[in-house]
Amino acid sequence: MTVVISIGGSVLVKDFDYERIGKYAEVIKQIAAHDNVFVVTGGGNVARDYISVARKLGANEVSCDFIGIEVTRLNASILIAALGSTAYPEVPTNYREAENASSFPVVVMGGVAPGQTTDAVSAVLAEYVHAKKLLIATSVDGVYTADPKRNPQAKKLPRLTPGELVDIVMKIGIKAGSNSPIDALAAKIIERCGIHTIIFNGSNPENILEAIKGAHNGTEINSQKT
Repeated sequence: MTVVISIGGSVLVKDFDYERIGKYAEVIKQIAAHDNVFVVTGGGNVARDYISVARKLGANEVSCDFIGIEVTRLNASILIAALGSTAYPEVPTNYREAENASSFPVVVMGGVAPGQTTDAVSAVLAEYVHAKKLLIATSVDGVYTADPKRNPQAKKLPRLTPGELVDIVMKIGIKAGSNSPIDALAAKIIERCGIHTIIFNGSNPENILEAIKGAHNGTEINSQKT
């Protein structure tokens, strides 16, 4: 089975704790023992800090996107170092390079193009490599009926169809400063390809292992909601 795992930068490189990064690598190695694994790393707070400075210095949004992409690739390089010989030693810069590197048990990449978050990159990659599952390990514990930071009545949804995911993300995402668990483009790509997706809190590396086994506490996106 081929699996794509999206790991948020704030989850992976929180405080730049090398032991923590090593734990993520160990979990990924366990999965790679029986599955083909592609990982997409986000930029996290470091990327946001760089982008904030660039904006203040007059950089346009495309330039800021390129800066963010570079940070995601740095985070990918750190994870590759932790994975050692299990991972392809370079960071692919596009989907074709990633697929061509799949003779290795694990391929790790970051961002690809301006205007795309790593959520969207993960969804496109999952479609491109015909992945059976897309795991989105983020700092939130699933998809809610509304932004839980704004609405205390918001309820977490354990299961959704791709269409329902799009509707909810669009409703949350149109408000400035909202806290959407996944961006709208990624949600639309998931709807387009119908890939089995799990959005969950990845702050504990073991949660990734549990999610791939189906024992998660997040939100499952499936074309056939049960």
